[in-house]
Amino acid sequence: MIAPGSNKRGLRVMISLLMNILWVVLFGFTGALAWFMAAILMVVSVVGIPWARAAFNMGLFVLWPFGQMAVDRRVLTGREDLGTSPLGFLGNVIWFLFAGWWLALYHVFAGVFWFVTIIGIPFGIQHFKFAMLALAPIGKAIVPVETMGMPRY
Repeated sequence: MIAPGSNKRGLRVMISLLMNILWVVLFGFTGALAWFMAAILMVVSVVGIPWARAAFNMGLFVLWPFGQMAVDRRVLTGREDLGTSPLGFLGNVIWFLFAGWWLALYHVFAGVFWFVTIIGIPFGIQHFKFAMLALAPIGKAIVPVETMGMPRY
């Protein structure tokens, strides 16, 4: 027996899949490379190793964003951890100074480009979300939107 509303869920999953495939082909691959490059530079510097994991996770999110969202881990788990503590705030400040502002700028320019194309507005919205995330990614978790009780688009 088919559950009520399952056709809507299947349609949402298909739309997310289609949007993710278009995203990867049109921009996601190069956008993810920027984040992965930041992660590699952080690992090579040794001092940046604590930030490399966040950059790598965000790179994966940039590669396949539709149907997922970034949430504060405190909201997700209901408890504070290192990334959501004052030390995490300090980590985000350091991140912003050394990597966050240029990744955010990158996504703002890409978002403006996509908005100009009109048909690319959903991609522009994603870029603006990434720009905000690039400013402070420490303490965030990437989860399926259903985890937070939201429909998948």
